[in-house]
Amino acid sequence: MSSEAAEQDSTKNKSLPPEARQRAFQEELMSLLDLVGVEPLVDLLLERAFQLGATDIHLDPREEGLVLRLRLDGMLHDILHLGANYAPQLISRIKLISGMNITEKRLAQDGHISNAMLKNNRDVRVGSGPTIHGERIVMRLMPDHSQFNSLAQLGMNPTQIEAVNRAISTPHGMILSVGPVGCGKSTTTYSCLTELNSAERSLVTIEDPVERRLEGVNQIQIDNKIKFGFVEALRGVLRQDPDVIMVGEIRDSETAHIAVRAGLMGTQVLSTLHAGDTGSTLDMFREFQIPRMFLADSIKCIIAQRLVRKVCTKNRETYAPDQATRQILGIEPDNAQVIQLARGVPADSNFHTGYFGRTGVFEVLSMDQELRQLIVSGKPGRPVYELSKEKGMATLEDCIKEKVLEGVTTIEEMLRVLM
Repeated sequence: MSSEAAEQDSTKNKSLPPEARQRAFQEELMSLLDLVGVEPLVDLLLERAFQLGATDIHLDPREEGLVLRLRLDGMLHDILHLGANYAPQLISRIKLISGMNITEKRLAQDGHISNAMLKNNRDVRVGSGPTIHGERIVMRLMPDHSQFNSLAQLGMNPTQIEAVNRAISTPHGMILSVGPVGCGKSTTTYSCLTELNSAERSLVTIEDPVERRLEGVNQIQIDNKIKFGFVEALRGVLRQDPDVIMVGEIRDSETAHIAVRAGLMGTQVLSTLHAGDTGSTLDMFREFQIPRMFLADSIKCIIAQRLVRKVCTKNRETYAPDQATRQILGIEPDNAQVIQLARGVPADSNFHTGYFGRTGVFEVLSMDQELRQLIVSGKPGRPVYELSKEKGMATLEDCIKEKVLEGVTTIEEMLRVLM
């Protein structure tokens, strides 16, 4: 296949609807295997993965060859099985354009495909490592830096948006986004940062890696190879008159102490943390040995979140919930006959899963005087969490139930995410 023909196919596939693109991608890769070299295959793989909205590309070695998989809507899908004869060429090509040592196959390596090499101006972070069947490659597709979501687009309800905006308007203190890996914490933090981005403020981010480029924001990439980590970067930034600092992740006690003190000294700090919910976030800071008074005064808002898959809008059906489902969702018997839930119908449009796209579900804890008093008195995170619920905080479970009842997601997805 000539480069001109491949370009024509690329233009044609871009015009296809999503349901046809996924099938076309599989067929296109299969047809190219014996007709073109490895270089065009890698380029096509990256281009189509971006078009499909994939977040990761996995090249997993097996005894019989290499398995190509894409992560779509948080779930991995097998796309193609490549013969053992293709694996060395494909791995070497990806390592070469990622700036890795192609002769080193015994150690894990990190690489980067810059946006200058990609037509759609997107970065790709690459990691390689040895397995018993050969080298493995995982490519993380960075988000489109030109696209930012409002809090409403992320999936927050009006009450939660109001609470977050109130915290954002405070000139100092900490706003934390918490949850497991891959739950959208960074996206939420970037949305808050975008709201704060103005010419009157000095904004700095400290990230690993820099996921999105922001006009008007000073963005710092940490580099542990030269011992320039979050702690070193944060100490330096605090001497540079910042109004807003975004710390990509609080990973250790020292970073936590510096971030909390920055929030107390008049700087607004945005960051992320691996915690289960809003209450457990407070317990994690206790593990970091943060004084209770500092903790109570510095934290303004904690946003816990998860991502749930959305029912496909093109191929879906409604049904009446059974008794067990009604009990889980808290549906009153009087409403049992009128409430209809939605579920997807497996089709090409949703990669035969019944789902297409994801939305966030949130739990927003806004700090007030009563909650601060609980923290200062030494109470753990659970009593603070329970008091917040009494004051009207919608929990993660409440928000997922709401989206199930609205037909946005399914009861099965709710159980998968909450378990």
